Amino acid sequence: MALSLHDEPTLDETVDRVLEYAMKAVVCAYAGVIFVHKRSQVETVAATDPIVAELDLVQLEFGEGPDLDVLSSPAHSVLVEDTRTDERWPKWAEAVAANGVRSMLGIRLYTSSTTIGSLNLYDTRPGHFSEEDRDVAHIFARHAAVALSSARVNDNLWRAIDARRLIGQAQGILMERFAIDADQAFAVMRRYSQDRNLKLHVVAERLIATRRLPE
Repeated sequence: MALSLHDEPTLDETVDRVLEYAMKAVVCAYAGVIFVHKRSQVETVAATDPIVAELDLVQLEFGEGPDLDVLSSPAHSVLVEDTRTDERWPKWAEAVAANGVRSMLGIRLYTSSTTIGSLNLYDTRPGHFSEEDRDVAHIFARHAAVALSSARVNDNLWRAIDARRLIGQAQGILMERFAIDADQAFAVMRRYSQDRNLKLHVVAERLIATRRLPE
């Protein structure tokens, strides 16, 4: 599983494979992955069923829930034996139980340098996750975190390369049209980017598409 995770070419494919293997490693009804951004913003990046994203939104709406707590838990994990009796997050537990989900296991996805998010497993039966399930989930989550971290770096790298390629093409258009050099063309694009509060690669994309600077 670990080797296969590292072989996935993109971040999206790596996340999908994490969910696929998680469901095999720890048999359960649903699974989802949450990413955390800037320490406080979280989003559901993938799930095996739409209900997972809906339950994650419940946590964001009420500001409480295991997915949020697992990101800061000293134990790096959270276990809910039964949503009908758990008293830690009453609003979340009530909403989840109403949707037929009775137990949940959340594992933090982290490396030595950063917290990526969490892997969350759900089941319709109370007390579903055994101690062995928890051990397996912890081991799998560590491999998944390393693979996701690597995939995210590679994804950002390719995006940066693509953006630089677009900027280079846009510079060429300006150089040819206005008989200016590369530095001058870049300065023009940067000014448009700053004045209009647009990212530089967006200015480049519009210039390439329309053959003129954005209005």
